[in-house]
Amino acid sequence: MAGNLPSQRARGRRAPMAEINVTPMVDVMLVLLIIFMVTAPLLTAGVPVNLPDSRAKPLDQDQKPVQIALDVRGRLFVNDDEVTESILPDLLQQIAAKAPADRPPQVYLRADRSLDYGRVMRVMGELNRAGLNKVSLVTVGKESPR
Repeated sequence: MAGNLPSQRARGRRAPMAEINVTPMVDVMLVLLIIFMVTAPLLTAGVPVNLPDSRAKPLDQDQKPVQIALDVRGRLFVNDDEVTESILPDLLQQIAAKAPADRPPQVYLRADRSLDYGRVMRVMGELNRAGLNKVSLVTVGKESPR
């Protein structure tokens, strides 16, 4: 008769909660997503260049590379400073002279997709003449279907 009645000890205890409350975690993740969505466009390079698409893998980098950019109007920038084509060889010679002989500097060349191929090749020729042969052509994302 008395077997179905709860005992005095069990009446004061609560059963353990077996659910995980994920609402605070989702709230934090949404806030982080919004922060990253707002700050990501601000991390672009200083010279606006419409880069071509490519499926190449990103490069490993161990030192700060030299940034060379050609914008849509054909202006030339070295590390965000505008330079003329006449002083480019001397500037590249100075950059090559500062680098240690066993580790030449990495050069990132960014050129607008609408530029003439010959214009980009002239800059690459000056890089080669200065001894800066670790040149990477910068592109964006995957190639889009045409």
